[in-house]
Amino acid sequence: MHPETSRHHFMENWNEKSRPLGELKNQQQSADGRLTITPVAIQTAKAFVAWTHRHLGPPVGAKFAVGVKTTSDTLVGVVIVGRPVARNLNDGHTAEITRLATDGTPNACSALLAAAWRASKAMGYRRLIAYTRADESGTSLRAAGFRPVAELSPRPGCDTLSRPRTSKDADNIAGIQWEITAGGEGTQLASDATGGRRPARRRS
Repeated sequence: MHPETSRHHFMENWNEKSRPLGELKNQQQSADGRLTITPVAIQTAKAFVAWTHRHLGPPVGAKFAVGVKTTSDTLVGVVIVGRPVARNLNDGHTAEITRLATDGTPNACSALLAAAWRASKAMGYRRLIAYTRADESGTSLRAAGFRPVAELSPRPGCDTLSRPRTSKDADNIAGIQWEITAGGEGTQLASDATGGRRPARRRS
């Protein structure tokens, strides 16, 4: 297998992680909690990711971005969608969520995921994929209609003594691949990081 076919990048879901001391909290959420999906420039979305994302920087490329704001017009989250990082998934009909970042506002993640899928379908894509770490619950993904389709073995990094390289976000971390399709059914098998194929185990 070509090394590119096993690459994946974890998006981050702020609403599904424990919140450390000092994490940003939205103080301007409307009293009724309503959120509104809004267009957002890719550069604006990247800046939001750089400001809020815990351990990942903005992606290099992107197809489009979507934002979510409160009724007070405060931007509280963004999702960035691009082409699949894995070459074997880059078939022209599949898009990938490369970053998802919010300030912790409840329901912002699931709203963004649903909006990303609606926009992807409107552009002609038939499948939208995303990756999470194996220790993340995927609650917002499930709420938006995504399903787990593969468990990904930890991928060793490329850093060596003879050729030092910076570790990537997915290095040495097990993950889960998720997808939602136009037919409403995820595939049963997907290649893992070692090149094998195995069904995703049901996760509680």
